Amino acid sequence: MLGENHALFIEYPEHQDRIKELKQSDEHFKQMADRYHQLDHKIRGLEGNNIPTDDHHFTQLKLERLQLKDRIYSILSH
Repeated sequence: MLGENHALFIEYPEHQDRIKELKQSDEHFKQMADRYHQLDHKIRGLEGNNIPTDDHHFTQLKLERLQLKDRIYSILSH
């Protein structure tokens, strides 16, 4: 769905406490979570406002968000 919010707390509600803890205690995790949030916000903005963008650029943004999501989940699940 276009413009859907993929915030980490929405994607991983069962890990909300762990996300908060890691954002405070692990600088690398915080940087990944912040970048994920920036990408999600940018992607939703492009989708929601029908802002013209190059397909390759848009795909790269979504791919980077997906890769970060996978890395974040790997950390959360261990």
